[in-house]
Amino acid sequence: MEHPHKYHESHSQLLPQDSKEVVWDLRDLYPGIDSPAFQADLAELPARAEDFARRWRGRLSGLSEEQLVALLQEYEALVEISARLESYVYLLWSTDTENPRIGALLQRVREVVALAERSLVFVPVEWMHAPSEVHARVLGSTHFHRWRHWLSHTLRFRPYTLSEEAEQALVLKGTTARFAWVRLFDELTSSMVYTLDGTPYRQQEILALLHHPNQELRRRASEAFTAGLRQQARLLTFIFNTVLSDWYTTMIQLRGYPHWLAPRNLENELSDDAVHALVQTVVEGYELVERYYQLKRRLLGLEQLYEWDRYAPLPAASWTWSWSEAQQAVWQAYQEFSPEFGEIVSRFFTERWIHAAVRPGKQGGAYAAPTVPSAHPYVFLNFTGTTRDVLTLAHELGHGIHQYLSRQHSILQAHAPLTLAEMASTFGEMLTFQRLLHQCDDTRARLALLVGKLDDILATVFRQVAMHRFEELIHRHRAEQGELTTGEFSTYWMQTQQEMFRSSVTLTDNYALWWSYIPHFLHTPGYVYAYAFGELLVLALYRQYQQEGSSFFPRYRDLLAAGGSEEPERLLRQFGIDITQPAFWRQGLAVIERMIAQAEQWSSS
Repeated sequence: MEHPHKYHESHSQLLPQDSKEVVWDLRDLYPGIDSPAFQADLAELPARAEDFARRWRGRLSGLSEEQLVALLQEYEALVEISARLESYVYLLWSTDTENPRIGALLQRVREVVALAERSLVFVPVEWMHAPSEVHARVLGSTHFHRWRHWLSHTLRFRPYTLSEEAEQALVLKGTTARFAWVRLFDELTSSMVYTLDGTPYRQQEILALLHHPNQELRRRASEAFTAGLRQQARLLTFIFNTVLSDWYTTMIQLRGYPHWLAPRNLENELSDDAVHALVQTVVEGYELVERYYQLKRRLLGLEQLYEWDRYAPLPAASWTWSWSEAQQAVWQAYQEFSPEFGEIVSRFFTERWIHAAVRPGKQGGAYAAPTVPSAHPYVFLNFTGTTRDVLTLAHELGHGIHQYLSRQHSILQAHAPLTLAEMASTFGEMLTFQRLLHQCDDTRARLALLVGKLDDILATVFRQVAMHRFEELIHRHRAEQGELTTGEFSTYWMQTQQEMFRSSVTLTDNYALWWSYIPHFLHTPGYVYAYAFGELLVLALYRQYQQEGSSFFPRYRDLLAAGGSEEPERLLRQFGIDITQPAFWRQGLAVIERMIAQAEQWSSS
């Protein structure tokens, strides 16, 4: 595929100039931190929640249907105010983590929200402990459709829910417990500087160099990144140990979950057996990882493939994208799939719902924030001009479409569980990839794009499962043996990563600390298998789309619009998908195998 801008050897060419001005407009949440609307919500929320509790606490089991509807409507409104406050300030902070005023405001908002949650916690607690005849009456009534799935799903947490007083204490303590350490991690990693050839780089900029065509530059960037991590290794190790301990104390010792992953599986509405089937099937497919990286080593003309070579582009893929080019490519992919989706994507661009500029103090990575149903989602990324960044933009806009369509529901059940949350994003990424691939009429360029996509798929499926296995080991170690040393973390990391690569990639000691920058282990313990779940699910759904054409769209749109209003297994049943069966996950691996075979064929033509 022809592209107007080729890489230059200078690293400064990696940052497209026009992305620097792509910043979001948060006024749909609040006009500003000094605005009367923001200050009023911040000041009044705890008192409003306390008044709500004073009027309703202790009465839930005896309420009429009309009274219970009124309670849930008011509860929902207070939850939405809390989410609006926290979303707004977090979005501000994530683009300016070194600003002490915003950092202090984020902590204040979290403390205010915690005070409100302390007053509100009686609602789920009383509902869980209401008599079974109350549960049956409410769940069977048409008056509660807006909250039915939330009410039903909440009951599953009953065995692990403490008294109202204990739940209140945990809410208040949370702001100075795990979440405080997560904030320290975020602020630390956002402020860290990695020096390469005398030039300082932020995390997202130094990691972008791992996609550079120059191997020596990749190697030195990798070493510079490790050097930066090594300087903070002691503190990062302490943060990890503290978060692991907090999770074990809260989830195992206090709540009584049977194992560290059980609360995440329950929240994701998945059985332990379903997760085990996914993980084991992917591990059994590690041979595909070895096969792919052996191919990539040959394509790059290297005798040995090191960790810094994994994301190296093939020569035909060595171009940069301007922001406007990326925007057009992604919009067209969604527009061709569905004009409705194209219109939603267009709103993200034209109404400034995206922050793509790379700035000092901005967090690394990418995310889509659903905020609240009465507003709209926002997309956050660090755009450095690689093809991978274009696909990341498509990925996050997929999240955005999903969140936008599910706004029709109550905030209590608008958000899909993590497993389905990765579905729309990965599907959108596939739409964009296929469009780019079809635009190519040159075999070398097509091969380069396919290899880049396989890089991402392997990272999403196999690497995330390897990371899940690392997480399993460190949680087990912390529970059974106590704190881990930096070396013990690194040993588990290298063990689980090398098991995945087998003999295809040589991991040097330089790679041993790379567990320490990954935020998911701290932000959302047990999260990462959801990436593999979402990718393999999408490979199956995309194949159905290719077979069915336009008749696929209405069911797919309904699936996204459902949000978190139904169980994942029930939602997926209309596509003939049974996520509890290893055979389903093998279908996804078979698609990956065919893509690798296609790359092998193109490489020999």
